[in-house]
Amino acid sequence: MTDIDDLVQRVAGRAASDNEDLPAPVEDARIAQAEARLGFALHPLLRRLYREVADGGFGPDYRLLPLLGPGPSAVGEYLARCEASVAVEHPEWPAGVVPILTWGCAMYAGVDCLSAEGQVLLFEPNPYSGGSWAECWFLDSAGLAVWLETWLAGTGWFEEDAPDRDGVVEPRPWDQAASRLSSGTRPVRRKSISGRE
Repeated sequence: MTDIDDLVQRVAGRAASDNEDLPAPVEDARIAQAEARLGFALHPLLRRLYREVADGGFGPDYRLLPLLGPGPSAVGEYLARCEASVAVEHPEWPAGVVPILTWGCAMYAGVDCLSAEGQVLLFEPNPYSGGSWAECWFLDSAGLAVWLETWLAGTGWFEEDAPDRDGVVEPRPWDQAASRLSSGTRPVRRKSISGRE
Protein backbone atom coordinates (compact mmCIF):
# COMPACT_ATOMS: atom_id res chain seq x y z
CA MET A 1 0.00 0.00 0.00
CA THR A 2 1.29 3.45 -0.92
CA ASP A 3 2.13 5.92 1.83
CA ILE A 4 0.20 8.93 0.54
CA ASP A 5 2.24 11.50 2.49
CA ASP A 6 5.44 10.08 1.01
CA LEU A 7 3.90 9.95 -2.47
CA VAL A 8 2.82 13.61 -2.33
CA GLN A 9 6.35 14.60 -1.21
CA ARG A 10 7.94 12.62 -4.06
CA VAL A 11 5.54 14.15 -6.59
CA ALA A 12 6.36 17.62 -5.23
CA GLY A 13 10.08 16.91 -5.56
CA ARG A 14 9.73 15.68 -9.13
CA ALA A 15 7.44 18.59 -10.03
CA ALA A 16 9.95 21.13 -8.70
CA SER A 17 12.85 19.49 -10.54
CA ASP A 18 10.91 19.30 -13.84
CA ASN A 19 9.61 22.88 -13.80
CA GLU A 20 11.37 25.84 -12.19
CA ASP A 21 8.29 28.03 -12.90
CA LEU A 22 5.84 25.75 -11.10
CA PRO A 23 2.59 27.54 -10.19
CA ALA A 24 1.86 28.10 -6.51
CA PRO A 25 -0.37 25.55 -4.77
CA VAL A 26 -4.12 26.25 -4.59
CA GLU A 27 -5.49 27.78 -1.40
CA ASP A 28 -8.30 26.03 0.48
CA ALA A 29 -10.81 28.74 -0.50
CA ARG A 30 -10.11 28.15 -4.22
CA ILE A 31 -10.46 24.39 -3.74
CA ALA A 32 -13.83 24.97 -2.04
CA GLN A 33 -14.84 27.22 -4.95
CA ALA A 34 -13.82 24.55 -7.45
CA GLU A 35 -15.77 21.85 -5.59
CA ALA A 36 -18.83 24.10 -5.41
CA ARG A 37 -18.70 24.62 -9.19
CA LEU A 38 -18.19 20.90 -9.81
CA GLY A 39 -21.00 19.92 -7.45
CA PHE A 40 -18.91 17.23 -5.71
CA ALA A 41 -15.68 16.85 -3.76
CA LEU A 42 -12.40 16.29 -5.53
CA HIS A 43 -10.81 12.93 -4.87
CA PRO A 44 -8.75 13.43 -1.65
CA LEU A 45 -5.40 12.72 -3.34
CA LEU A 46 -6.19 15.04 -6.24
CA ARG A 47 -7.14 17.74 -3.73
CA ARG A 48 -3.78 17.25 -1.96
CA LEU A 49 -1.86 17.54 -5.24
CA TYR A 50 -3.45 20.90 -5.99
CA ARG A 51 -3.17 22.11 -2.38
CA GLU A 52 0.36 20.85 -1.59
CA VAL A 53 2.24 20.53 -4.90
CA ALA A 54 1.06 23.16 -7.42
CA ASP A 55 -1.86 24.46 -9.42
CA GLY A 56 -1.08 22.13 -12.31
CA GLY A 57 2.04 22.33 -14.45
CA PHE A 58 3.47 18.96 -13.37
CA GLY A 59 2.98 15.33 -14.31
CA PRO A 60 3.33 13.35 -17.50
CA ASP A 61 3.58 14.87 -20.99
CA TYR A 62 1.33 17.92 -21.20
CA ARG A 63 1.14 18.15 -17.38
CA LEU A 64 -1.84 18.68 -15.11
CA LEU A 65 -4.27 21.46 -15.93
CA PRO A 66 -4.74 24.29 -13.43
CA LEU A 67 -7.73 23.68 -11.17
CA LEU A 68 -9.61 26.87 -12.11
CA GLY A 69 -9.21 29.37 -14.97
CA PRO A 70 -8.63 31.76 -16.54
CA GLY A 71 -7.84 29.68 -19.56
CA PRO A 72 -8.12 25.91 -19.79
CA SER A 73 -8.65 24.32 -16.39
CA ALA A 74 -9.79 21.04 -14.88
CA VAL A 75 -13.06 22.58 -13.65
CA GLY A 76 -13.68 24.47 -16.90
CA GLU A 77 -13.07 21.38 -19.05
CA TYR A 78 -15.34 19.28 -16.84
CA LEU A 79 -18.20 21.77 -16.96
CA ALA A 80 -17.88 22.23 -20.73
CA ARG A 81 -17.87 18.48 -21.36
CA CYS A 82 -20.86 17.93 -19.06
CA GLU A 83 -22.77 20.77 -20.70
CA ALA A 84 -22.22 19.15 -24.09
CA SER A 85 -23.60 15.89 -22.65
CA VAL A 86 -26.88 17.32 -21.31
CA ALA A 87 -30.10 16.34 -23.09
CA VAL A 88 -28.37 14.35 -25.82
CA GLU A 89 -29.14 10.76 -26.70
CA HIS A 90 -25.54 9.68 -26.23
CA PRO A 91 -23.66 11.69 -23.58
CA GLU A 92 -19.89 11.65 -23.99
CA TRP A 93 -18.79 12.60 -20.47
CA PRO A 94 -19.72 10.81 -17.21
CA ALA A 95 -20.49 12.64 -14.01
CA GLY A 96 -17.67 12.89 -11.51
CA VAL A 97 -14.76 12.38 -13.95
CA VAL A 98 -12.54 15.47 -13.76
CA PRO A 99 -10.19 15.93 -16.74
CA ILE A 100 -6.76 16.58 -15.28
CA LEU A 101 -4.64 16.72 -18.42
CA THR A 102 -4.85 16.55 -22.17
CA TRP A 103 -2.83 14.06 -24.19
CA GLY A 104 -3.47 16.05 -27.39
CA CYS A 105 -5.75 15.01 -30.28
CA ALA A 106 -8.84 15.58 -28.01
CA MET A 107 -7.66 12.84 -25.60
CA TYR A 108 -7.86 13.41 -21.84
CA ALA A 109 -6.78 11.77 -18.62
CA GLY A 110 -9.50 12.11 -16.00
CA VAL A 111 -9.82 11.20 -12.32
CA ASP A 112 -13.06 9.52 -11.30
CA CYS A 113 -13.77 11.48 -8.14
CA LEU A 114 -16.72 9.18 -7.37
CA SER A 115 -14.51 6.10 -7.05
CA ALA A 116 -12.74 5.35 -3.76
CA GLU A 117 -9.31 4.92 -5.38
CA GLY A 118 -9.71 7.77 -7.85
CA GLN A 119 -9.53 5.65 -10.98
CA VAL A 120 -7.61 7.36 -13.77
CA LEU A 121 -9.45 7.11 -17.06
CA LEU A 122 -8.43 7.77 -20.64
CA PHE A 123 -10.92 9.44 -22.97
CA GLU A 124 -9.87 8.61 -26.55
CA PRO A 125 -12.57 9.97 -28.91
CA ASN A 126 -10.75 9.44 -32.19
CA PRO A 127 -12.22 5.99 -33.03
CA TYR A 128 -15.79 7.19 -32.28
CA SER A 129 -18.16 5.80 -34.90
CA GLY A 130 -21.53 7.09 -33.67
CA GLY A 131 -23.90 5.94 -30.96
CA SER A 132 -22.57 5.34 -27.47
CA TRP A 133 -19.32 6.96 -26.40
CA ALA A 134 -18.55 3.99 -24.13
CA GLU A 135 -16.04 2.62 -26.65
CA CYS A 136 -13.97 5.79 -26.16
CA TRP A 137 -13.38 5.28 -22.42
CA PHE A 138 -10.48 3.27 -21.02
CA LEU A 139 -9.20 2.45 -17.55
CA ASP A 140 -5.66 3.80 -17.42
CA SER A 141 -5.06 2.98 -13.75
CA ALA A 142 -7.08 1.51 -10.88
CA GLY A 143 -6.17 4.53 -8.77
CA LEU A 144 -4.54 7.95 -8.86
CA ALA A 145 -1.79 6.84 -6.46
CA VAL A 146 -0.80 3.96 -8.76
CA TRP A 147 -0.90 6.28 -11.79
CA LEU A 148 1.43 8.73 -10.06
CA GLU A 149 3.81 5.91 -9.07
CA THR A 150 3.91 4.83 -12.72
CA TRP A 151 4.77 8.37 -13.79
CA LEU A 152 7.47 8.69 -11.13
CA ALA A 153 8.99 5.37 -12.21
CA GLY A 154 8.85 6.26 -15.92
CA THR A 155 6.97 3.06 -16.76
CA GLY A 156 3.62 4.38 -18.05
CA TRP A 157 2.25 3.60 -21.51
CA PHE A 158 2.73 7.30 -22.27
CA GLU A 159 6.50 7.12 -21.69
CA GLU A 160 8.36 6.65 -24.98
CA ASP A 161 11.53 5.74 -23.08
CA ALA A 162 9.96 3.28 -20.64
CA PRO A 163 12.75 0.85 -19.68
CA ASP A 164 10.76 -2.27 -20.59
CA ARG A 165 8.20 -1.52 -23.30
CA ASP A 166 7.13 -5.18 -23.28
CA GLY A 167 6.04 -4.87 -19.64
CA VAL A 168 4.07 -1.63 -20.08
CA VAL A 169 0.39 -1.99 -19.19
CA GLU A 170 -1.84 -0.39 -21.82
CA PRO A 171 -5.20 1.15 -20.89
CA ARG A 172 -8.07 -1.31 -21.26
CA PRO A 173 -11.77 -0.65 -21.93
CA TRP A 174 -13.52 0.84 -18.89
CA ASP A 175 -16.20 -1.68 -17.93
CA GLN A 176 -18.32 0.98 -16.18
CA ALA A 177 -18.41 3.35 -19.16
CA ALA A 178 -21.85 2.43 -20.53
CA SER A 179 -23.60 2.52 -17.16
CA ARG A 180 -21.89 5.73 -16.03
CA LEU A 181 -22.65 7.49 -19.30
CA SER A 182 -26.29 6.46 -19.21
CA SER A 183 -26.75 7.61 -15.59
CA GLY A 184 -26.54 11.29 -16.48
CA THR A 185 -23.98 14.04 -16.13
CA ARG A 186 -24.78 15.40 -12.65
CA PRO A 187 -23.56 13.23 -9.79
CA VAL A 188 -25.26 12.78 -6.48
CA ARG A 189 -23.33 14.96 -4.05
CA ARG A 190 -21.21 12.92 -1.71
CA LYS A 191 -19.52 14.01 1.45
CA SER A 192 -15.83 14.67 1.26
CA ILE A 193 -13.36 13.13 3.67
CA SER A 194 -13.73 16.20 5.89
CA GLY A 195 -17.46 15.53 6.20
CA ARG A 196 -18.60 18.62 4.30
CA GLU A 197 -20.50 18.41 1.05
